[in-house]
Amino acid sequence: MPHCFAQDAQDAIDLHIIESPSLEDWLAGQDGATGDWVRLNGFSGNLGQTLLVPANGDRAVMALAGYGTAAKRARTHFPLAAAATKLPGGTYRIASGLSGDVAETECLGWLLSGYRFDRYKSKSDKTVALVPPHGVNAGRVTILAEAETMIRDLVNTPASDMSPQDLADAATALAHSHGAEITTILGDELIERNFPLIHTVGRAAATPPRLIDMRWGERGPKLTLVGKGVCFDTGGLNLKPGSSMGLMKKDMGGAAHVLGIARMIMAMKLPLRLRVLIPAVENSVSGASFRPGDILASRKGLTVENNNTDAEGRLVLADALALASEDKPDLILSMATLTGAARVAVGSDIAPFYTDDDADALALSASAARVDDPVWRMPFHDAYESKIEPANADLDNAPSGGFAGSITAALFLRRFVSDARYMHFDIYAWQSVNAPARPRGGVGTGARAVFDALPAMLKL
Repeated sequence: MPHCFAQDAQDAIDLHIIESPSLEDWLAGQDGATGDWVRLNGFSGNLGQTLLVPANGDRAVMALAGYGTAAKRARTHFPLAAAATKLPGGTYRIASGLSGDVAETECLGWLLSGYRFDRYKSKSDKTVALVPPHGVNAGRVTILAEAETMIRDLVNTPASDMSPQDLADAATALAHSHGAEITTILGDELIERNFPLIHTVGRAAATPPRLIDMRWGERGPKLTLVGKGVCFDTGGLNLKPGSSMGLMKKDMGGAAHVLGIARMIMAMKLPLRLRVLIPAVENSVSGASFRPGDILASRKGLTVENNNTDAEGRLVLADALALASEDKPDLILSMATLTGAARVAVGSDIAPFYTDDDADALALSASAARVDDPVWRMPFHDAYESKIEPANADLDNAPSGGFAGSITAALFLRRFVSDARYMHFDIYAWQSVNAPARPRGGVGTGARAVFDALPAMLKL
């Protein structure tokens, strides 16, 4: 991540962040030569504009960053990042124009504006450093940026290099770096240990299915994060068309997100007992594939009529949620790239979530607004329970009709949670077009909001 916080403020260039309606007021306080230079170069304060103002010789005495209007800023998550990417390499110090209430988010955007998924490309050597503004916790912002970078890198990595084994390796590296314990239940051992749904979904792949189990912390409330780790999803025997399969490397986005949240928690040393469960599989096609119409057993004892092999994410999560409940945590939170219905409802930028706890919903919504990581509460609508109850088994993984697909998926998952507060996120984990600090590709959605809300939800 070539954009960073400066370790040394010496020789930093003063950066003035200027809203377009305030440009003339700002110029009124400058000398005539500066005003002439700004006008000559056509700087208007539009969002993303930059301008270096020289002193004697070539050295810049200051830099200007356009901050546009409030209406324009509302259309992007990290407005200052639009300018940060255009500044030449160097160290900058914010001299004016950034209010304290958005400083942390804008500093995070500054760091993330340097993100590139360059694992397979030549790397940039340009560094644009920022002196942390007064009142901004640079250590916290760096942790958030590193966690977001990890989420993006995991999602962006193609399935050829992000198999269930690779995902387990990434989780293991994270665990070891923070002193967490980690175990893996692999292949046929899943049957022996009573995780039949995880085994069923992953048994057709060349890389065996597994359940990753990470624990950290010795005191405080118990939090269990469960992330969907479908490293590639062909759709199984209900094969996806090619147009729908192209992005299925991101179907482990839920796993990437819970690992990112775990990284934030462990790096910030929150006083809680954390558990992370990731069922890691590939949904592939072979003679061992599970079939439409199969009646499947689950860890909880509920049977599932499999009416679509492309509704596999809720199956692997079901066994993991049943295990999570056995530990009686204070909160279980699952994240999954689960349904297209959620995208139709709220698009790619908003993380829809489900909970029966009004206080948790309010805390999460407040955090989402504070850190500019939008979420939206969806209903566990009990009247739709009958839609997930087929004739031949306890549950249906793919109700017919096409309506309320995200809700019925959430209701399905809730059936596997016992005696615990539960929150579920149906996320997209992908940025479809380039935006400031959010290039096209994998992206965190809801992770920062969750992390910010944990102290309120768990009374830390």
